[in-house]
Amino acid sequence: MTTVHPETLKRRSMLYRKLATEGARFERTDDGAAPASYANANEVACARKMGIADLTTLPRIGFKGKDTPAWLVQHGVKLPGGPNQACLQQDATLVVRLSNDEHLLLDDVEFSGGLVARLASLWAFESDRLCYKLLREHSHFWLLLVGEYASAMLAKVCGVDMQPKQFPFGCVAQTSVARNNAIVVRSLLGTTPAFHLLADSASAEYLWFCLLDAMQEFNGGAVGLEALRALARESNSR
Repeated sequence: MTTVHPETLKRRSMLYRKLATEGARFERTDDGAAPASYANANEVACARKMGIADLTTLPRIGFKGKDTPAWLVQHGVKLPGGPNQACLQQDATLVVRLSNDEHLLLDDVEFSGGLVARLASLWAFESDRLCYKLLREHSHFWLLLVGEYASAMLAKVCGVDMQPKQFPFGCVAQTSVARNNAIVVRSLLGTTPAFHLLADSASAEYLWFCLLDAMQEFNGGAVGLEALRALARESNSR
């Protein structure tokens, strides 16, 4: 895979300079770049236990308004049962329902879905329809916390109990993480626990530092897309 330089591309993560100093090698993600790997021979093992990945430049989009649920269903989207729930689509896109009328769509680490791009191209402003596109790729950064110790680590920085029995797959918390407002979505990477975390772009470096600090007792560290994909394939084969 060809290594790319984030500064040459249209979209850049708020963290790219910091991650470059930590040895990140970047790969292209449509019009941006995300860390593919670091100078760490044990990245997959790290991800298995406690890893943090920057997914900020992966495809995502939001829609909000009274007519949003009907518009999404019209275009083949399966909706979660209610607010603060998430569900996977057939193409592995994760649909997160933040309220009755607001939805967030996250692509997977293979960028295999295409649903985000398809809905973005289908949407058009219509004065008689209350469904508005939200550019979540600009307003929020996006991290993935992965590994068997992820919920224990989050207990140090968040008041919501995210242990598997209380916070299973598909649960969503709009809460405070390290004193910053954040969206946390319980997911899976194969069979490995994972949590998507999205928060205001301005707090990206602060939260990255806080989370790295909180995971030190679990020997956690930064991991790239290659480790996440390897872990997903490994887990799915069990």
